[in-house]
Amino acid sequence: MAMSVGPGGGDDKPLSDINTTPLVDVMLVLLIIFLIAVPVVVQTVELQLPKVAFEPTTTKPENVSLSVNSASDGSCQVFWNMTKVNSDDLLNRAVAKLEADIKKAGGVENMTPEDLPEVHIRGDINTPYRCIGGTIYTMQRAGFPKVGFISEPEPGSTTQRL
Repeated sequence: MAMSVGPGGGDDKPLSDINTTPLVDVMLVLLIIFLIAVPVVVQTVELQLPKVAFEPTTTKPENVSLSVNSASDGSCQVFWNMTKVNSDDLLNRAVAKLEADIKKAGGVENMTPEDLPEVHIRGDINTPYRCIGGTIYTMQRAGFPKVGFISEPEPGSTTQRL
């Protein structure tokens, strides 16, 4: 077994130079990995997202107010104003409401799209989308062209991003 003792042979001074070659090799490998991986991970289509200004909701008496929640067993709960309804009742009530409003206006020919009632949905933050989506589908199936959401904006904010 051989050992290097350095020039002069009589110094008992230890060698204090750090071998940086492995460190440089590791850094170069990481650099190459990140140069290849970052463009693969960040694949986005360039879009310009709209900036939405907060507009207070104008509530008309003929609008339908729905609240959607999920029960502790995972089932969906829909409330028409304060009355709990199932999906069949929701569809029947919605059709009856729309027919009554059209009859009250004197027929479809006397109405513009702005005259039709709107549906305002309040959904709990923990409600699964299937509950909200099912409510939207039912109201559109009944014939309501305008279905919107009621949300609570950030305090003091005047614009919201979608």
